[in-house]
Formats: sequence, structure tokens, C-alpha cells
Amino acid sequence: MPIQQAFIDDLLGRVDVVEVIDARVPLKKAGHEYSACCPFHNEKTPSFTVSPAKQFYHCFGCGAHGTAISFLMNYEHMDFVEAVEHLSAQFGLEVLYERGRKTIAARSNSDLYELLGEAAAYYREQLKNRPAAMDYLKGRGVSDEIAAEYGLGYAPSGRDRLLNAMGHGRQADLIKSGMLVQNADGPIYERFRDRVMFPIRDRRGRVIGFGGRALGQEDAAKYLNSPETPVFHKGRELYGLHEARKATRELKHFYVVEGYMDVIALAQHGARNVVATMGTAATAEHIKQLLKTAPGIVFCFDGDRAGRDAAWRALENTLPLIRDGHIVKFLFLPDGEDPDSLIRRGGAMEFERQAAKAQTLSQYFYDRLSAGLDLATSDGKSRLAGLAAPLLKKIPGGVFHELMLDELARLTGLSPERLGERLGEQRPRPPSAPQRPNRGTAQKTPMRYLVALLIRNPEIAQNVAELANIRRLMVKGAELLGDILLFLQTHPDAKTATILEHW
Repeated sequence: MPIQQAFIDDLLGRVDVVEVIDARVPLKKAGHEYSACCPFHNEKTPSFTVSPAKQFYHCFGCGAHGTAISFLMNYEHMDFVEAVEHLSAQFGLEVLYERGRKTIAARSNSDLYELLGEAAAYYREQLKNRPAAMDYLKGRGVSDEIAAEYGLGYAPSGRDRLLNAMGHGRQADLIKSGMLVQNADGPIYERFRDRVMFPIRDRRGRVIGFGGRALGQEDAAKYLNSPETPVFHKGRELYGLHEARKATRELKHFYVVEGYMDVIALAQHGARNVVATMGTAATAEHIKQLLKTAPGIVFCFDGDRAGRDAAWRALENTLPLIRDGHIVKFLFLPDGEDPDSLIRRGGAMEFERQAAKAQTLSQYFYDRLSAGLDLATSDGKSRLAGLAAPLLKKIPGGVFHELMLDELARLTGLSPERLGERLGEQRPRPPSAPQRPNRGTAQKTPMRYLVALLIRNPEIAQNVAELANIRRLMVKGAELLGDILLFLQTHPDAKTATILEHW
């Protein structure tokens, strides 16, 4: 549901981009502006400037520029809604959506976020009083620093320890959050008992659920997750994503693993770009989130049948989302190994050695489909084309799609054009002679200069009259110019940042 434009305009009128950036990148006063070395590329001489008058930042080195909202999106890997919500929280504002429904839902869930955060704090405190839980973590090589960063804790034995600590008046919310279990014909009891606890955080760092690892309970499930709740949906959330975004400024790729301890063990050895699914295959929503944050994903699975089946499901969910520039790989570990055991046995170097063997998506795709086929025969080639065709249709058009089709052509001996026809595509033939680009469309016209001048100096709009005549000019861009002038005359305090976000 889209956020109301008027709310975004009002928010940018309250936010000071200098304060937002200075809290993350120390700025120095430079005349009427502020400067720093650019956080988006390596440089020794500052070329990154922040204008309090325009509420805008710009780097003359790499070209990065934008508002307080876009800075949070680029620097902290937030999406647009997260950045708006983060800034709104600083002013105690409720985000206003176009039809308001999400605002009501967000308000009603705020109690659950607070409750789960308190539960996480309670579990952290209990860990100090349970030597067996601390010994378990130390035995797995977990340092105090990593345990603190990931908020690890301990849920004590007993059916009502958490309830007593949180207060019986909050029983209904504890049930709603999944911390208490209420059976139709039995007593209410705590879901997590005698377990090492792994708090699960959303992208904003709020605790939304837990995973628990059993200690000494022979009849209990080894790992137990929170159920689906109003704030926790395991098909959308990834364990460790918040911590990875905080620890690594420039994320180039993620490792996707299957367990909490895999994430912890790899973090302990310096790999901070690791996330885990929670008892489910990597969903389209998981993959979408990761590719919005970094251009690469390495799916890391056990080499057994279950691991390979999970990898194939991840590949199928990736195909509709992959774009040119994305790099997706599949890493299968030796039999009997998982990332946790591998890195504890051989250290970071052994994990890196295995990671170097990861297959690209295209390699894994065609290896899997051609397994058991004799590609030296027409039957084998036909079978491969039949298996690949419906999957290739899922890939968006672009260079990657073309290369996947070319690889199928190489394996089957069919021409790319014939394969394109089979997929219902019309592959354009290259022109017989190179065509010169039309350079006229890239020229800076007087109207473009005028719009740019107005964006950089919004105050001049107050001196302009006869807006109706401007909008009637038979010049491309006149209507946009008129819209900007009208907006600025009705919002005289608007800055450059407000204009850019508005349009």
C-alpha cells in the first residue's frame, strides 16, 4: 500500500539531512555546506557534500546523490518504506498510507514488538544463570561478543517462568505472539523451555520471533521456531539479515544457509554476510529481499538428497526475479558437513576453499536437467529442451535470458531462433549495418535547464506569475515546469529534497 505523498513531503520538511548523515558519517563544516569522504566509494580527498539549504547530498566523485530517505536506503540497505518508517519514528509520527489500513495494523502490532523485545531481554538475562547453556555455546566456539551481538539467551525450564516475569496481565499478548501455547482441552504453557534462544529480528531490528535449541531434552524437537503470528512470517523473514546489514556496509553477496548455528559459526569466523531460512525453503520473498540489498546470492546446502531438492526449489523461485547483473550460485558441501561443522573443523580458509567450488545458476540448471540424459542422441537433446523450455520462460527478458537460451542451443544443437520460437519469443536479428545513435534526444534543452535551475533554487518560484500561460507553452516539459512552480508556490518552505522525492 503506497505511503501518502503529502506525508512524505511533511516528513522531509521535518528531517535534517545533515543530522541523519552526520550520525553515520562524521561531517565537517565547509562554508555553507558540509563535507566528508564519500561513504559509497573509496577516496582520500573529500568530494561528498551535504547541503542543509537544499536538504540534499551529492558526491562529485562517484555521483551518489539524494535525500535523507535515499541515504538510508543506500547506506543502511533499507527499502523505501523502511527508510520512511525509520525517520518517522524519530518524530513519533504514524506513517500515513493511501487508505490508512496499514497504519491501523502497525499501531495494533506495536505492543507485540515491545513484548517480544522484553522477552528477548529476559532470555539474555537468564543465560547468565544457566551454566549448561553457556557451556553449550562455548563448546560450539561462540564468543561473548557474537552472543551479545545476536542477542542469544536461554529459556528456563518450567511452564510459566516467562509469564510470571512478564506479568499475567499480558497473557493474551503472549499467546498472540506465540510465546505461550493454549490448547483447547489443556492448560496454557510456555512454548520454549530449557532451550538456547535465538531472537529473530526484522530488517528494522525489532524482535519478531524466536528459534530455540533444546538442551538435554531427549524427547523434544532439536530446534523449535515461533509459529506464524501477526508480526512473524517465516516465508518472509531471514535470520541474521538485520545483523548482516549492520555489520557490512557494502554487501556484494549473501550466503544463504539452513540453520541458526550456521549463521553464528560463520559470523564467529568473520563471515558476516550470512542469513538462514527457518525451516522452509528459500521463498520468492526471501530472494527478493536479498537481491534488493546485494547483487549476489550463494545458496549453501548439504550435498544430500534433501539439500539438493531444497536447492532446486530455490532455483525455481529465483528464475522470475533474476536480472542482468545478479550473480546467483549454489554451493553443495561434502556429505556429513554443514557450514557450522565445516568452519569449526577447517576454519575460514576451508570454507572459502569450498565456496570457490560453487556452481553458477546456469551450470547447476543444466547439470541438473541433463543428469541421466544422453545428449549425444536426438532423444536426449529433445528431452533437455522440453525440460528447460517452461523454466526459461520464467526468466525476464535481458542478457541473462539470452545467454541461458544460447547455452541450451549449444547443448541441443538447435539454433537460438528455433528455441526462441519454441518459447513463443521473437528474437530480434542484428541489423545488417551499425546504426548511429540519435544524439539529439540527449541534448540539454532550455526547458531542461529551467527545470534544473528551479529544482536547485526553489525560492525563485515565488517570483513567477501567470502559471496558466506557462503550462500552455507548446514546449515539451512546460506542463512539468508548471506543476513544480504550482507546488512550490503552495509549499514555500519546500527544499530540493522535497521536490525530488515528490516527483
